[in-house]
Amino acid sequence: MTTTEQVLAAQKTQIETLVGLTHKALESVEKLVELNLQTVKTVVGEAADTAKAALSAKDPQELFALQAALLQPAAEKAAAYSRQLYDIAAASNAEVAKVAEETAADAQKKFVAVVDTAMKNAPAGSESAVAFVKSAVSAANNAYESVQKATKQAVEAAEANMQAVTTTAVKATQTATKAKRGA
Repeated sequence: MTTTEQVLAAQKTQIETLVGLTHKALESVEKLVELNLQTVKTVVGEAADTAKAALSAKDPQELFALQAALLQPAAEKAAAYSRQLYDIAAASNAEVAKVAEETAADAQKKFVAVVDTAMKNAPAGSESAVAFVKSAVSAANNAYESVQKATKQAVEAAEANMQAVTTTAVKATQTATKAKRGA
């Protein structure tokens, strides 16, 4: 039987968890805003420099050379921005996942404790029902662990894919830039 103190303690823990997650979310938003502001500042400065260089071009050849010279750095900067954005999202996701795992583990412990208490107080002759409940709890725990492992593997695969796509995009841009210069 739960007491008032247990209910209050559980509510306090839930509020602390919510406040902690809110702080982590705000930190992620701050990082995102900072990244975007820095990106905008950089882009505006570079756009001004590019416009000046384009206006000072003496012929179309010089203008095309300027365009080709800007292609690779722009792709690399876009890839770097995407990577930083992904890192912010991944860090935020990791924090939420950590809290979710801790909360689930705590809930699981409490549930097992309730089941154990109920089993100890089970009437005689209910051994098969007790065995069934133990088996169900064990199966649920195993399923939860399998889902956790699969989720971690999926996140690792997504990170590897993100890195591969970024590397491929930068290499493709470098190849295209070299081909334009050679033409």
